Amino acid sequence: MSAKQEDLTVPRHIAIIMDGNGRWAKERGLPRTEGHRRGADSVQEIVESCGQLGVKYLTLFAFSTENWKRPKAEVDSLMKMLERFLKQKTSEMMKQNVRLQAIGRLHDLPESCQNQLHKSIETTSQNTGLTLIFALSYGAREEIIDGIKSLVESVEKGHLDKGMIDAEVFSKHLYTRYYPDPDLLIRTSGEMRLSNFLLWQMSYTEFYITSVLWPEFRREELLEAIRDYGRRQRRYGGVGDI
Repeated sequence: MSAKQEDLTVPRHIAIIMDGNGRWAKERGLPRTEGHRRGADSVQEIVESCGQLGVKYLTLFAFSTENWKRPKAEVDSLMKMLERFLKQKTSEMMKQNVRLQAIGRLHDLPESCQNQLHKSIETTSQNTGLTLIFALSYGAREEIIDGIKSLVESVEKGHLDKGMIDAEVFSKHLYTRYYPDPDLLIRTSGEMRLSNFLLWQMSYTEFYITSVLWPEFRREELLEAIRDYGRRQRRYGGVGDI
């Protein structure tokens, strides 16, 4: 059933904290890598569903700056999985008219992973459907620090007068400067925290928390999150209807 048929209020931009891969695997006596593999299947289905529903931007928190602290074997496996996912799915992104983008300290990624990421981004750059944004080696505090450094540099070089700095100007120095702020944040596995994700951009974002673990989060769970979003009244600090 399409969004139009069901009369859904579809968010322009959805952000997702994909949590629960390890827990899903542990509950089944499987290695964590199997949880990540199954989580990749959820990524594929959610990307396809968002494109079909008319979502314009989808940001997935794929790998945080804190994730580098995990055991080296797990990190290496995740990087290889990411590289393999990009190689295998770029052709599908082309068929689905998906444009791939990425935010974060991408230079921290292994060189081969960076190369494949840039190749996939370039290949899909002319697509006009869903913009899929992978947050990789991403941390919101790090993003804000990098934004401050960029702002200071602009002032020091005479490109910007410090008296002109406001929230809008600062936003243009963040990784997300080319994208609108998220309308809806989905977090799986029931955790009630932002985990250093898009702290600046979430000022007026609606939150949807589900106990469903990411490897089991599929189209129907996405639709339920969108239905819940449609029942909200977004006031942006105003009074709204009472």
